[in-house]
Amino acid sequence: MRVRITFSKRDALRYTGHLDLHKIWERTARRAGLPLLYSKGFHPQPKLSLAAALPLGFSSAAEILDLRLADEFPLEHIRARLNDSLPGGIRVLRVDRADETAPSLQSQVVAAEYLVSLIERLDLDFLQEKINNLLLADSLPRQRRGKSYNLRPLIEDLKLDPPEAVHELDGSQHIFMRLSAREGATGRPEEVLEALAVPLEITRIERKRLIFSSL
Repeated sequence: MRVRITFSKRDALRYTGHLDLHKIWERTARRAGLPLLYSKGFHPQPKLSLAAALPLGFSSAAEILDLRLADEFPLEHIRARLNDSLPGGIRVLRVDRADETAPSLQSQVVAAEYLVSLIERLDLDFLQEKINNLLLADSLPRQRRGKSYNLRPLIEDLKLDPPEAVHELDGSQHIFMRLSAREGATGRPEEVLEALAVPLEITRIERKRLIFSSL
């Protein structure tokens, strides 16, 4: 049985790395009494996979995890059991049955959407001008790990959100981004912010959605 879990990751868990998050889910599933399916071999591992690594310090409203169970288990019980066993900062939002024959989650991710909240107010006209210039650019040469690449084609959408950039609830300013998340072609919000001359330390970044090729 292949189960797809959508969950949020916030608060102190923002600083939990990908491998540690994997271990948290393994311990949680065991604590919840779910019949995990394990790989074969000398070092059996639970068959669970996260769709895409979330950078340290980022929160998320929609992370995706696939979990394989050795036996059938009622979907309505899985969410409650997991939420009762998870640490604070992670919350299961929904649980669905997934196609057993579908490709891995990682291979299906094509883009991700982010909302950047600005802790300090910036000049909106200046910020909009920077966004316009970035979107009009044919190329945005960057360096990552000593290698050159072009950031521009990795930016699928970029705008103030809402257009006046002032959130109705808390008065904060926001930047929306949709960035490519394909293997070997992944856009990073912090690099877009650097291109906009927005200091990372005055922002809070949340991944709002993962976009898949066939989901």
